[in-house]
Amino acid sequence: MTGLGPVLAGTRVLVTAQRRADELASALQRRGASVTIAASIGVESHIDEATVLDRTREFIAAPADIVVVTTGIGFRSWLDVAETSELGEELVKALSRSRLIARGPKARGALQAAGLTPDWVAESETSAEIGDFLSAEGIGGQRVVVQHHGAGDDGLEERLTAAGAATTGLVVYRWGAPPDPTAVQHSVRETAAGGYDAVAFTSAPGAAAWLRAVREQEVSAQVVAVGAAGRTVFASVGNVTAEPLRTAGLEPIVPERARLGALVRAIIMRLGDDSDSIGTPAGRLRIRATAATLDHRVLPVSPGGLCLLRSLAERPGAVRSREELLADLPGGSSDPHTVEMAVGRLRDIVGRDVVQTVVKRGYRLAVPS
Repeated sequence: MTGLGPVLAGTRVLVTAQRRADELASALQRRGASVTIAASIGVESHIDEATVLDRTREFIAAPADIVVVTTGIGFRSWLDVAETSELGEELVKALSRSRLIARGPKARGALQAAGLTPDWVAESETSAEIGDFLSAEGIGGQRVVVQHHGAGDDGLEERLTAAGAATTGLVVYRWGAPPDPTAVQHSVRETAAGGYDAVAFTSAPGAAAWLRAVREQEVSAQVVAVGAAGRTVFASVGNVTAEPLRTAGLEPIVPERARLGALVRAIIMRLGDDSDSIGTPAGRLRIRATAATLDHRVLPVSPGGLCLLRSLAERPGAVRSREELLADLPGGSSDPHTVEMAVGRLRDIVGRDVVQTVVKRGYRLAVPS
């Protein structure tokens, strides 16, 4: 892949995030992509994200003796805030130096998904059990961070303070309803129809909410199919965000570093790489979700022409009969002349040396011998 130029020309990318969505979209647009933003969840503004980041940086600089994880989604949200602010790896390293207490199996699962092992799990999933356990063990003089989610403290901090600990509460921002539910529904249907080259996710709750919309629209099988066929790339900022996608049967690309810039580079590398293009006498051809490009120049092909080009590109160099191509054309026509007209227009646009007529047999996409 060339390091310069609009290598994403002709691509359509769906961004499912609200936080930093414009930044992500701009980075992709600079490489030629057309970006749709349809946030799958909203962020309630009364949660102070700046404070969460400040406390995260303080924790990284001086990890606490004990960290209490009260909810799986809350812990994932904390990691999401860190990941999208390029602090994810440092936070996980700092957490590995603390004693980790989980309130129930979901909190334990969230820790394990991040590569961390809880020291103890409250099987009753109650803060009271955690309070009893730590108080009985003795935590006088120890620093304890309690990760809250939702309404904040449920009395656990007060209990631990009474036992002699120095506590810090961490209230992670709440997820709310999507700002435009109709846009989310439309984006889900378009994804199922193969209308996007990539779908980008920057948070585990956002991925889970988008997948919930997929189920509500009853297109789960179609979404999994376009991913399995390579028609659509699902991209996640980190492994925490990727977990709900993998559970749903999707295999997202995940950058080595859980950072927004790395996510952009991963999408660019996947969609702009020459391995996904076809060498032709006129240059490298790429078939996108709704467009085709030749050496990153968007070709003015119609939807019907794109269908024909996609069909020919499935087996470059092989001859496709008029009957085969007619079956692939939208509209359900039974007139072979329809194919001849459509191929003629396609040859004028792409080049007669690229789309070749094989007398009495059909047509083929020419490739260098």
